[in-house]
Amino acid sequence: MSGSDSTGKRDEKAGGDQARGHAADDDVATEDTAGTEDTAATGSGVGAADTGAGDPDGAGDVVHYAEPGATLWRLGLGPALAALGFVTELILGQPPHWLMWIITGVGLLWLNGAWVFARRKFLRVRVTDTELVQGTETLPIADIGSILTREPRPGTRVLGGGQTVPRRFEGVELKLRNRKHVLAWSQDSETFTAALRTAMRNSRRD
Repeated sequence: MSGSDSTGKRDEKAGGDQARGHAADDDVATEDTAGTEDTAATGSGVGAADTGAGDPDGAGDVVHYAEPGATLWRLGLGPALAALGFVTELILGQPPHWLMWIITGVGLLWLNGAWVFARRKFLRVRVTDTELVQGTETLPIADIGSILTREPRPGTRVLGGGQTVPRRFEGVELKLRNRKHVLAWSQDSETFTAALRTAMRNSRRD
């Protein structure tokens, strides 16, 4: 009897230890699953934040038409000509007048620079959804009532401050919302007019 009782107690003890072991394993598995879910949730949150940071809203106006007035490559014409003269003297075997060519290059650079930057300031044209830039004058797109396709009337005020439309530019008459007429200008009137119409539609839709 005592032997049977001892054997039964040992079996019960072993069964209890085994049950506690399974319960501990279940707890560990539950904790691992929860940890995995937390990690997945955290990872998806970072991805969303990164996506939001990498997709900034469109800041700035869309440019529908632009004329810079003059390109910067012209600034290199003077120094290039001076360098060509210097090299020509070397090829011909003549003593190079390097000081003269330096002064010539710098002088031509200064003259071209004044010409380029003056044109970029007074002859630039730009059309965006919010404004029309004509030289030093800026006209809000919202102020434009309509674009007139007829020949500009004499005496119409020219945008940009000039008395007449700049040379090699074409005039486009605009009727403002205050019923006044002004004369815009560009080197490509058809493309310029189409860009203005697009900007006016976008401005009114906004």
